Amino acid sequence: MNKEWSELNKTVQSRLKKKDTYAEGIDTLIDLRNTLWDTIISFKEELSREEFCAIPYINAAGYHSKTIAYSLWHIFRIEDIVAHTLIREDEQIFFQGDYKKRIGSPIITTGNELVKEEIAEFSNKLDLDELYAYISEVKLSTDSMLKDLTYEDLKKKIPDETKDQLKSLHVVSEDENAVWLIDYWFNKDVRGLIQMPFSRHWIMHIEACLRIKDRVHT
Repeated sequence: MNKEWSELNKTVQSRLKKKDTYAEGIDTLIDLRNTLWDTIISFKEELSREEFCAIPYINAAGYHSKTIAYSLWHIFRIEDIVAHTLIREDEQIFFQGDYKKRIGSPIITTGNELVKEEIAEFSNKLDLDELYAYISEVKLSTDSMLKDLTYEDLKKKIPDETKDQLKSLHVVSEDENAVWLIDYWFNKDVRGLIQMPFSRHWIMHIEACLRIKDRVHT
């Protein structure tokens, strides 16, 4: 793991545990997300469409077995779902902005159910400019939400009744590779959700994207 990102993440998690440092923890988290965002923007500036959709490690076990386009979709669909449906209990950016149509996506889910060639086919259908519009809007929305959280909010668990609302949206596939996410999220408090997916989840997938980039970018 990138040493700078790893150390920032450790600092975030340590500060969020204590009432007198949690506000600093949120500020550090925003700094970490901004640093990671710079890398996400660099992909758009440096990579061709073919490179965004390349899947050089298709048979590998790990996050680098995806495409960069898929990885960005996956990071921010999960963030949108968790921030809005689970924590804020309001409408996802994806639905507010009619992003399924705008991005040209055949799915509304996190994409966990897709494997190998399915990931490549999915990636090739996406409008990358609209994908970046979506992920930018999600990031800004989440950053705003994070700044509004109190220390007491961090200890809250997501109410069980929210699970029915989540399932009714069909944004998590019932495939075995995806459906586990629901119980995973509902076993965490808000502080746990901040780690996954708002910080560490970004790091893992962006590092995988950099590995893909190193292989395909000339």
